[in-house]
Amino acid sequence: MTEQDFIPELYSKSLESGSISWESPSNIALVKYWGKKENQMPQNPSISFTLDNCKTITTLDFVKKKNEEDGFSFDVYLDGEKKEDFKPKIETFFKRIEVYVPFLKDYHFVIETSNTFPHSSGIASSASGMSALAMCLMSIEKQLNSKMDGDYLNKKASFLARLGSGSACRSIEGDLIVWGYHNDIEGSSDLFGVKYPYEVHENFKNYQDTILLVDKGEKQVSSTVGHNLMHHHPFASQRFAQANENLTKLIQIFKSGDVYAFIEIVESEALTLHAMMMTSLPYFILMKPNTLEIINKIWEFRQDTGLPVSFTLDAGANVHVLYPEKDAKPILEFIKNELVAYCQNGHYICDKIGFGAKQL
Repeated sequence: MTEQDFIPELYSKSLESGSISWESPSNIALVKYWGKKENQMPQNPSISFTLDNCKTITTLDFVKKKNEEDGFSFDVYLDGEKKEDFKPKIETFFKRIEVYVPFLKDYHFVIETSNTFPHSSGIASSASGMSALAMCLMSIEKQLNSKMDGDYLNKKASFLARLGSGSACRSIEGDLIVWGYHNDIEGSSDLFGVKYPYEVHENFKNYQDTILLVDKGEKQVSSTVGHNLMHHHPFASQRFAQANENLTKLIQIFKSGDVYAFIEIVESEALTLHAMMMTSLPYFILMKPNTLEIINKIWEFRQDTGLPVSFTLDAGANVHVLYPEKDAKPILEFIKNELVAYCQNGHYICDKIGFGAKQL
């Protein structure tokens, strides 16, 4: 598919007003995307677990505008509080998608949103937020064009979400989503996320993700700034090649169920992501001392018990502790007894693999 496939023809129906609600989850990348080209295209492919409990709930109310005023008209609320500081990001998003969603200027929108996790804390709130908003917009388009099928709706929602936040395109569906063209993955595309199309061993079904909130404050560096630092990064080309290789290796790993080979790739990917930030100009260290304490404790516990517990990180200090469901009991005991002490105010979130956005 190309971008042209997402430009609609004339709509067969019209709508005066309405209200639509969707919830959409965050996701955690196993092979990381870091660095993007123009139009929110990824420099390398990525693959992620869709989460279940960490999600954004968005209600979109819309009323047809009475006058012919040009421009977008909308208000944004987070947890019932009007958020003027969210408006520029949504305005940018609307400008990027207007050609694909031509009804945007016909309505006044009220966007009411809430997260089940702390905003801007290194859990991808932009991924869940933009994907939920994209699904609301696609629900309106489906009402204007009743012939649209579900597969096209999901692809276009992923395509739109990507234009708001790159990783948001991986939140529309689940449980394993690939974004970015890869030679060995049929149907993969830079334009939208696709469900991982090959065999996945039982070991990786219903994988658990306990998120340790080491630092719940605002992110030290925005994702946009971080991605842009890859343009002149001395190790960028090697990194993009490495991500492609790791995704190739995961195909066999997912098939065989080899959790230890999985751990090696996932942890290496997390540390590489942070290494890229440490070696860019300007440079950043986004881990905190407690992040390192947790990582060392996980390594020690894994060595002592042989249990397949591992970690991954996003562009922040929080630690995602990943493990198979069958080993959840002893690993959760370990997390509560040994790791929670390193979390801010002892806060952590128990999550697991989920299956994408749901209409409410």
